[in-house]
Amino acid sequence: MSEPTVTATAPAAEPAVIEEPKPEAVTEAPATVPATAEAAPKPDSTPAPVSESAVKEDEPQNPLTEKFTDEEWKALKEFRTLLPEIFAEAFHPDDKSAKSEPIQLWGVTIDPNAPNKDARVSVILMKFLRARSLNVKEAHTMLVGTLRWREQFKFNELAKEEFPHDIFGKLGYISGKDKDGQPVVYNLYGSITDMKAVFGDVQRFIRWRVQFMEKSIELLDFVNIDQMVQVHDYDGVSFLAGRDANQKAAAAEATNIFQNHYPEFLSRKFFINVPTVLSWIFWLFKPLLSAATLAKMSVVGHGKSTIKTAFLPVIDAEQIPKRYGGSAPDFEEKA
Repeated sequence: MSEPTVTATAPAAEPAVIEEPKPEAVTEAPATVPATAEAAPKPDSTPAPVSESAVKEDEPQNPLTEKFTDEEWKALKEFRTLLPEIFAEAFHPDDKSAKSEPIQLWGVTIDPNAPNKDARVSVILMKFLRARSLNVKEAHTMLVGTLRWREQFKFNELAKEEFPHDIFGKLGYISGKDKDGQPVVYNLYGSITDMKAVFGDVQRFIRWRVQFMEKSIELLDFVNIDQMVQVHDYDGVSFLAGRDANQKAAAAEATNIFQNHYPEFLSRKFFINVPTVLSWIFWLFKPLLSAATLAKMSVVGHGKSTIKTAFLPVIDAEQIPKRYGGSAPDFEEKA
């Protein structure tokens, strides 16, 4: 289960240093230049501009990095030079001279001192840059914040944690892939029958939700696939009852986490079985959303036929669960 509300915000190599050759030591007095002789032109020591094709030279590549633009490569090169500083700020704020060790982030080893050895590292770093419109300074701040948060969240313990199946077991499923091979993740809000059991302990819910996101990311290889499709199903949800303080706190914290610490992981987001009132809210705020955000979002009404029609441009019928008009097994059949 993700944040129960629709929230959107608004998603050259450095020139080689050319050293002037140092003149050899002069052992004899140079010949006198006649006063009328023109001085020989001095060689131009300005580095030649780096061609766009040279930006990618000596870079490990994969299908995702090959899609980077020249502007993105330029920002990435600069961003990578800051990794030692970023790691020091995140992990050694009191001693920024301390040497930073490699870390694992989403299954990929990032060595701040050798970040250009693995193309998957470039893919992950590009997520932070794209989330901040290639602003290196802002991406720097975002990555520092993410690394600090993950350490404070105790991710080493999270992977081993177990959550009550009778409370959380039916809230989220990962089922099938879209036409590009991206996993499809379903959040079923209507399956919550005991709100107090789910949200009574806000931090337990948050840890479950983050663990579910991490399990979804495990299906990404950062070679061919680095995003997912997310479906929020509101079937059975009543908006008339309102939300208590715990539900609001959980939604706010989850929204903050996914906006600030999981950049550019969603390729598409479907809101299905949406109550009329929620559709009105979406259309009310639509003018405030960026074109890029709107391109990823689809608000869909009720009924198998309606939902299937919305899914088909993105997901093949055999990958769509039966409950949504496709031919794939329903979630309960896979459990």
